[in-house]
Amino acid sequence: MEGHDGHVTDPTRISNRVVLDDTSKAIIRLLQQDGRAPYAMLAREVGLSEAAVRQRVQRLLESELLQIVAVTDPVQVGFERQALIGVSTTGDSEHIAHALSEIEAVSYVVTTAGRYDLLVEVVCEDDDQLLELLQRRIRTVDGVVGTETFTYLRLNKQRYDWGTR
Repeated sequence: MEGHDGHVTDPTRISNRVVLDDTSKAIIRLLQQDGRAPYAMLAREVGLSEAAVRQRVQRLLESELLQIVAVTDPVQVGFERQALIGVSTTGDSEHIAHALSEIEAVSYVVTTAGRYDLLVEVVCEDDDQLLELLQRRIRTVDGVVGTETFTYLRLNKQRYDWGTR
């Protein structure tokens, strides 16, 4: 939220969710379109000073609500195998999710309420690395009772510009 001096106050969290005002949402939408947009351009678009926008973006980054990264096609940068792994667990799936999140080749971990307790996306150099990852890292985590691997044949769409609500 913005105070009378144009500075952003710390985000309010309700159930671990950051509450965004319209200005922060506009900044996020603009950065989703161009993560390299200069602060001066963002400031013009949202009607704040460049310094206020810089502070606001910094707070969004610090709250981990926003990341600014270069998104690549993994195949074109040397990672020939991507896969989504359905993981069945017993016991504390949150503990297992944390353990799997620590593995470098894991790009995201999602807790689900379906056939699998967790979905884990991995990006590997090749099938040998995927096999090693499955047999010696994922399946050996205490509480993992089963996996099913869905290998990616082609990346058809990868977008991160869904905006905010």
